[in-house]
Amino acid sequence: MLRYTLKRIIGVLPTLIIVVTFVFFFVRMIPGDPARLVAGEQATLDAVEAVRVQLGLDQPIHIQYLKYVGGLLRGDLGMSLRTKRPVLTEVAARYGNTMALTLASLIWSTIVGVILGVWSGKNRGKWQDFSGMTLAVSGISLPNFWIGFLLIMLFSVKLRWFPTTGTGSWKNLVLPAIALGTSIAAIIARFTRSSIVEVLKEDYIRTARAKGLREKTVTWGHAFRNSMISVVTVVGLQFGFLLGGSVVTEAVFAYPGLGQLLVESVNYRDYPAIQSLILIFSLQFIIINLIVDILYAILNPEIKLS
Repeated sequence: MLRYTLKRIIGVLPTLIIVVTFVFFFVRMIPGDPARLVAGEQATLDAVEAVRVQLGLDQPIHIQYLKYVGGLLRGDLGMSLRTKRPVLTEVAARYGNTMALTLASLIWSTIVGVILGVWSGKNRGKWQDFSGMTLAVSGISLPNFWIGFLLIMLFSVKLRWFPTTGTGSWKNLVLPAIALGTSIAAIIARFTRSSIVEVLKEDYIRTARAKGLREKTVTWGHAFRNSMISVVTVVGLQFGFLLGGSVVTEAVFAYPGLGQLLVESVNYRDYPAIQSLILIFSLQFIIINLIVDILYAILNPEIKLS
């Protein structure tokens, strides 16, 4: 198991190098001059050029890249052009909010998605299956921001049950978590259904039923347990998507997380912050994939041998 884990970790390094390089050059393709934004619209050309020199943007691109990589190796993400504070400080102040929103979205969407998927798969071809998959397709088709606006109109404006923005209470998480997790619940439901349908065709399921086991025991004790590999895979991947895909939802609810920070940084052409945030989102996804691969090997020992 240790050998398999080390092999997977080593395999991640080339991907990480590519991501770091791509992020650095992609950010510099964004239209706009950060030196002009920092100096101000009314600043003279000399003042703008002085800011450019101060920020190191006057240096050749390969020198900027080497300095950027060197800073990453030292754990230095640079200084935010917008707030004049270390990017690491800005990220640390909001990372907890994004993680809380992600976990809340993942927990409810996993529970609902698994139950809906098992319910549909167990009743394949019946009205339960049709109803469950109709809900799943609707959840995938409806955009998160539209669901967010509907939730705000109903539960905040009309009923006044939940606040529309901010943090500080569990109530602040409810609406954005529902909006963010709706499509995830639908995806998990579809994958769970497909997996359950395949497992229910196996010989050992027929044997379990022939022994007189209760249908609930057959479904949850045998079918569901043996379909866990597919479910774990999709849940792990969706967790990675949630961590990096909360930008729109956080913007709709003015939620102070990494997604909103990324929007603010792009508007200001804050190169260090944009680079760091995209890198963090990518790194999170890579780590989640690595964990899923390891869980794969734990759930199915044959994977370690292949």
